[in-house]
Amino acid sequence: MSFPLSRRAAGLLSAAFLATSALTAPALAQTPPSVLVVGQIAEPQALDPHAVTAVNDFRILMNLYDGLVRYAPGTLEVEPALAEAWEISEDGTVYTFTLREGVTFHDGAAFDAEAVVWNFERMLDEDHPYHFTGPFPLSFFFSVIEGVEAVDTHTVRFTLSEPFAPFLSNLAYPTGLIVSPAAVQEHGQEFGRNPSGTGAFRFQEWRSNERVTLVRNPEHWDGMAASEAVIFRPITDANTRTAEMLSGGIDIMVEVPPVALSRFDGPGFEIVEQAGPHVWFLILNTREGPFTDVRVRQAANYAINKSALVDDVLEGTATVASGPTPPAFAWAYAGLDPYPFDPDRARELLAEADAEGAEITFYVTEGGSGMLDPVPMGTAIQADLAAVGFDVTIETYEWNTFLGRVNPGLEGRADMAQMAWMTNDPDTLPFLALRTDAFPEAGGFNSGYYSNPEVDALLEAARVSTDQDERARLYKEMQEIVQQDAPWVFVANWVQNAVTTDRVANFALEPSFFLLLKDVEKN
Repeated sequence: MSFPLSRRAAGLLSAAFLATSALTAPALAQTPPSVLVVGQIAEPQALDPHAVTAVNDFRILMNLYDGLVRYAPGTLEVEPALAEAWEISEDGTVYTFTLREGVTFHDGAAFDAEAVVWNFERMLDEDHPYHFTGPFPLSFFFSVIEGVEAVDTHTVRFTLSEPFAPFLSNLAYPTGLIVSPAAVQEHGQEFGRNPSGTGAFRFQEWRSNERVTLVRNPEHWDGMAASEAVIFRPITDANTRTAEMLSGGIDIMVEVPPVALSRFDGPGFEIVEQAGPHVWFLILNTREGPFTDVRVRQAANYAINKSALVDDVLEGTATVASGPTPPAFAWAYAGLDPYPFDPDRARELLAEADAEGAEITFYVTEGGSGMLDPVPMGTAIQADLAAVGFDVTIETYEWNTFLGRVNPGLEGRADMAQMAWMTNDPDTLPFLALRTDAFPEAGGFNSGYYSNPEVDALLEAARVSTDQDERARLYKEMQEIVQQDAPWVFVANWVQNAVTTDRVANFALEPSFFLLLKDVEKN
């Protein structure tokens, strides 16, 4: 459901759109005060948190919706949100939440325990009439939920099939955001373009390939947003996004191309950086083609000069990755030495595997969530692989098209694909992308079909352990096996960045990689 704008707000939004369109003029265009214009890397897929998987979409969703809990500012620690408090049973299998009273969805419907139950049944029950949550829903996060019940109007109880250490953290992730059941029932499969939550901003308009407009929710339980409206503009081309930032057409630019950062190092702009749990890697097709042989997968890891990628292409905005767990999870990080750049060793392995001249189809995206200058990265990787004897053909796709080709699995499509994940717990990425039971046909993201029973067992054990030291031991053992098996080429861990104009105040990046704009204001 959309909401009528005040006359002043409507005028501001119209002015904002005109300003962002006036880029043929000198660098004097300015968006109006109290309206934030954000330059994103792509058009969102949908505004339904139960149906999308990309951080690009999450950055919008986190301003439209609330979850039962959320990450405290600047951390990955969980704090209350729509739930004021909770209790956990001694065996770790029952979570009882006390909900805030007096909260309403943007469509006027009441937020209560029944609405929470409806949300999780929608995600987890395939027979639910509104279960259509996309081909690759992250309801994996909640697969241990055995039942959800409304104890009373403002109390909801989750019963888990077993203890599950990341449960609260997963509730704070966008998949745990609470949607209005009434709005879903009204709009059906079009809910993703007609969203309704309880967040600090309400949905106003979505003009395809132009903008998504949100307006301030004056009744938000946590106080009114500082800005009257936010416009998210999809600008796929990084150079165009940079030009619009320099011209004054946008106020906030996320995922600034490393080569462009220096252009904002001066008066009028502020560069914002924040470390977080990020891994940039190449998925290798282990089911068919050259990468079914572990020696060929290891050869690819040795062949690519990751230090040069980090220093030259990424301008020092990242570090070389050593495995599937990012160093931001210090307690679970194994600290393994990355594969060194060793083209001679790569050639030896290719010769042993009788794979010299192996033909590789490589999927590259024009731009995507946390993908770190993907086209220049892809070109440099292609050259490194060619230097040791691979015959690499690049196919380049727009982000959403790219996801549509990669997420269903690489079998019959490609041998290698770029990918990046920003995660909330050491469990998330390996559980969703490295387990045998996470093959695409099972609804997971193991697009390269990697399978190792030892890794499966370690991941299953780690997620049910409530002892962090034990979880750390299991994750570190997993990392050692995965690094040796090399189902991916481990490339980089990014320090995320953004640029704002000097008119923007109270803006910060979060370790979660979400974009939280409630307290951001602009003069």
